[in-house]
Amino acid sequence: MLFKLSVKNIIRSIKDYAIYFFTLILGVAIFYVFNAIDSQTVMMNVTKSTKEIIKLMTNMLAGVSVFVSFILGFLIIYASRFLMKRRNKEFGIYLTLGMSKRKISLILFLETLIIGIISLIVGLGLGFILSQFMSILVAGMFEADVERFEFIFSLEASMKCLLYFSIMYLFVIIFNAISVGRCKLIDLLHFNKKSERVKFKNPWLCVIIFIISSIFLGYAYYMVTAGIDTIHNANEIYIPIALGCLSTFFIFWSLSGLLLKIVMAVKNLYYKGLNSFTLRQISSKVNTTVFSMSIICIMLFVTLCVLSSALSIKNSMTKNLNELAPADIQLYRVINLQSSDISDYYTEQMVKNSNLTIMESLKRSGVDIEDDLKDIVTVTVYESSEFTFKDSLGSSFELLQEKHRFVHYDQRENIVRISDYNKLAKLFGKKTYHLNDDEYIVVANLESMSKIRDIPLKQGISIRIFDHVLSPKYKVCQDGFLQMSGNHTNMGFFVVPDHVVKEEYRVSSILTANYKARTKEAKQEFEEKLHFVQDNDQYIIPSSNTRLDIAEACLGLGGMVTFIGLYLGIIFLISSAAILALKELSESSDNKERFKMLRKIGTDEKLINRALFRQIGIFFLMPLILAIIHSIFGIKFCTYFLETFGTKGLLPSIIMTACFIIMIYGGYFLITYFCSKNIIKEK
Repeated sequence: MLFKLSVKNIIRSIKDYAIYFFTLILGVAIFYVFNAIDSQTVMMNVTKSTKEIIKLMTNMLAGVSVFVSFILGFLIIYASRFLMKRRNKEFGIYLTLGMSKRKISLILFLETLIIGIISLIVGLGLGFILSQFMSILVAGMFEADVERFEFIFSLEASMKCLLYFSIMYLFVIIFNAISVGRCKLIDLLHFNKKSERVKFKNPWLCVIIFIISSIFLGYAYYMVTAGIDTIHNANEIYIPIALGCLSTFFIFWSLSGLLLKIVMAVKNLYYKGLNSFTLRQISSKVNTTVFSMSIICIMLFVTLCVLSSALSIKNSMTKNLNELAPADIQLYRVINLQSSDISDYYTEQMVKNSNLTIMESLKRSGVDIEDDLKDIVTVTVYESSEFTFKDSLGSSFELLQEKHRFVHYDQRENIVRISDYNKLAKLFGKKTYHLNDDEYIVVANLESMSKIRDIPLKQGISIRIFDHVLSPKYKVCQDGFLQMSGNHTNMGFFVVPDHVVKEEYRVSSILTANYKARTKEAKQEFEEKLHFVQDNDQYIIPSSNTRLDIAEACLGLGGMVTFIGLYLGIIFLISSAAILALKELSESSDNKERFKMLRKIGTDEKLINRALFRQIGIFFLMPLILAIIHSIFGIKFCTYFLETFGTKGLLPSIIMTACFIIMIYGGYFLITYFCSKNIIKEK
């Protein structure tokens, strides 16, 4: 009897359950897709190190899934609250007919169980389909061979979905039972007849709070952009975050009081069509709206920043690989050690052999790299305790020290001969230079350090290196690097005429070359042989850095950041849109009688639908607009910390993020409008 009634209730209210079903199915599908990545990658032919990276990524995604489950759990309880509110009159009739609250709770239990089973089945089916596309995306990202690709259903991911969502539904059942136990018959029967009185706030108070909030918000924007140097430690970052959150709340609070007053003052606008009705609807239940708007705005802001930054990192690192790792291999070793350097790390034998070249030290270990490498270029790096970063700044030092307190000004500067650098630049496909006897060049590609170094360069400050006074050839740093990497990490080195350097100041040697082998397998075979030899440190075997290693590291880091960013971003976006949608559906349910009254006084149906569309549109746009403004400064703040990865992929990532917003957020808006339209429709 109760089971049949529960089924009939679900069928009868299927349109009311549309948002609830849509959110649950989407949540289950997304949860399955990101937890099934491990199973999808089993069939891929990838290197051992790539497998380790994928394993690390799936472990991190599993940890993120715990956090995601809390968000989805809150969302399901919030949606259940809306459905309970929507059916207050129905429950009142059940109680009037003599049904006990225990049986009503049992009906809700059965309905939740049925909805949960259906949403899990449909969500897992959708997740299974989407996971196949995800596996292709993963394969492309990690450059994996997909010849053995086949459709795989992840039992582990499905069991995790079943466990997590069962716990969520259990909390929903407990919540529903408590809600039914507290309800009163008279409140249930007359709930939708209650009208919340629109309270007008003091307009001058709203203006003052709006101005103060805007000032504090502007200061928070300043702190994370132009005033980033005023943040001296990690804990101080909470100051602009707190200011932003509080300012967001009070901006919505003040706008909720000002909006109606401002529009009422413009008579032509206020009395046009159903604007007066729409604005009063927006101003009703202002307290809950302000709080939910603030939360949704912050969640949308986080979504925009996370998605844009994550996708930007992936795009930038892919582009950086060709730019920053243009050769196949680099070998690096410390040279010219002195007896005073003998320690637990540098043995006497290592110091004795430190004057051997890289090729000589490898030959002593049985590896002749000339058999495997071509285009060999060797660069010697020099340092002097008498020429530090502080010395290179000249008269600008005191000003820069005050502004940039965490820079190591006593760090010795790297010095390279112009002939060595030009040979390496030619191999890398970079610009070569000519220097007069009294000139120098600073080469860097880390933007923040380039800006610091540009200050003394623009002033034309001369420097003293090895008893030679040199002037800058250019007023800005030149783009370039010595050591290959996946990111822009070169903080700067000095290129000087050959005659300036002194051989006793040699500190390291860098050998750069390309492989003679053309196949990936042959290259990996040489690298394995080299790694085996590097276990012997008798002759200070050089450390190696290869394009293959850099590519795997870049792809791995880029993949982890992208997938975690997508996971969190999509879940936050779904949660924000779903909360707004449920809030609006609840408002439409409460205002059903008001729309009936409009029809009774002869209001055209198109005018009513237009008013409903505007009302829902304003609710969806208000938090989104402020979130977009927040994200403009938030993304700038993110790029400040992620500048080593580059920001070349920022515009495409912002466009892609906008597409996610339009699809998911816009989709919820349309579903909300059509469901609300159905709720207020004349039966």
